[in-house]
Amino acid sequence: MSVDGFGAGPDQSLDNPMGVGAMGLHSWVFPTRTFQQMIGKEGGTTGVDETFAARGFENVGAWILGRNMFGPIRGDWPDDSWKGWWGDTPPYHTQVFVLTHHPRASIEMKGDTVFHFVTGGIREALDRAKQAAGSKDVRIGGGPMTIRQYLQAGLIDELHLAVSPILLGSGEPLLAGLDLPKLGYKVVERTPTEAAMHLIVRKG
Repeated sequence: MSVDGFGAGPDQSLDNPMGVGAMGLHSWVFPTRTFQQMIGKEGGTTGVDETFAARGFENVGAWILGRNMFGPIRGDWPDDSWKGWWGDTPPYHTQVFVLTHHPRASIEMKGDTVFHFVTGGIREALDRAKQAAGSKDVRIGGGPMTIRQYLQAGLIDELHLAVSPILLGSGEPLLAGLDLPKLGYKVVERTPTEAAMHLIVRKG
């Protein structure tokens, strides 16, 4: 998130999927070996930022995404042509549960990614994701509103915050109005790098 607390920028669109100015939130991860492998390239940086990037994919058996993380379409699905931001081979390689108010059939993609569209809310998505993940973890991939809902419900066990040294001014707030200590969360780890301050927030 940004220094002023935003997890996405304003005016999300096909041209600005993270919102205006928000690509800078992720500048810490783009050079890493983990991210370069995700986009089919070799090489990439090592070090602390790479360690946190890699940790985010360890032992993940299923994902949950808000609809904005799947695409720019709002309202009813006009057709089945949009299949995500990532092309034919998304980086998830597991079952992904997309929160939406509008039903849609599941989509099987290359690389073992299957998108399911959940209309019953965050707890239904979590129940289905846990079943799919088995003994592995479920990762809440975003966006900010989805993370906020799961935090408010106390359903996130551990949160990795990468605070990037940028200001957005507006957008989607990540933590504003949430009383995390009252919800049982505390900071258990902090590691600064030139590109971000990495914080691990854990419940209990």
